Amino acid sequence: MHGCFQSPAAVLSQLPIDLPDQVSRALREDIGSGDVTAELIPATARAQARVLCREPAVLCGAPWFDATFRQLDPAVRIDWQFAEGTQLRANSIVCELAGAARPILTGERTALNFLQLLSATATVTHRYAEALAGTGCQILDTRKTIPGLRSAQKYAVRCGGGGNHRLGLFDMVLIKENHIAAAGSIAAAIGAARSRAATLPIEVEVENLEQLRQALAAGADRVLLDNFELAALRAAVALNRAQPRPAQLEVSGGVTLERVAAIAATGVDCISVGALTKDVRAIDLSMRFSGQAG
Repeated sequence: MHGCFQSPAAVLSQLPIDLPDQVSRALREDIGSGDVTAELIPATARAQARVLCREPAVLCGAPWFDATFRQLDPAVRIDWQFAEGTQLRANSIVCELAGAARPILTGERTALNFLQLLSATATVTHRYAEALAGTGCQILDTRKTIPGLRSAQKYAVRCGGGGNHRLGLFDMVLIKENHIAAAGSIAAAIGAARSRAATLPIEVEVENLEQLRQALAAGADRVLLDNFELAALRAAVALNRAQPRPAQLEVSGGVTLERVAAIAATGVDCISVGALTKDVRAIDLSMRFSGQAG
């Protein structure tokens, strides 16, 4: 398992290495050949601004916000009123900015886009993580991420108290229905994985208890229980615990915030939820200018 519950300080020490590239791509997309509206403002004009969060949220994305203005004008000063990972109340002043007006105006939307997206992912993850508190079960993300922003969203999941499933197709073997069909059987697929990717963890997706038995017999490290009802999950946990070498059990499919605690109570190890990164509703943030900077 790649992720574990971490403090915001620990999360901050693991910023994605492609963060600067994510920001530069976003700025190029927005600015193009130049910000024709900001150029109406005198180059010498100074400004002060503040960012407001209009709803309860977990703050996430400050490093992307900072990088946006650092790439436009390193002289822009940003004073954060809350640390990354903090739970914000509605109408909180998140940070204050001061500096040349042009780069603040130019970077406003890009910086807020990162902050509202990543705060949204961290916020919904926090709700799921809270629902699992004390169960020993962990909430995980999936690969259902916004193209080009996977590492950013997976950072936000960690910031919200969740963990990361595999980062991509390269760092874990995940054998699904079509892989099994192509290989001929669960045992054959696992055998091929053992011979070709011996250093990687091997997970198998199963749809019933018989397939679980096959995956356990073949030595899967983790088994993904897809769309199991609660009674079937309890039976799967009992079957797994009876093995000489139990696998980690992960649940996916049909997981909602209302059901997640009941799923965890069956004794599974982790629950993966695509909605953490896929069904994102941006946090309501806005930037307001408060006057000229001194």
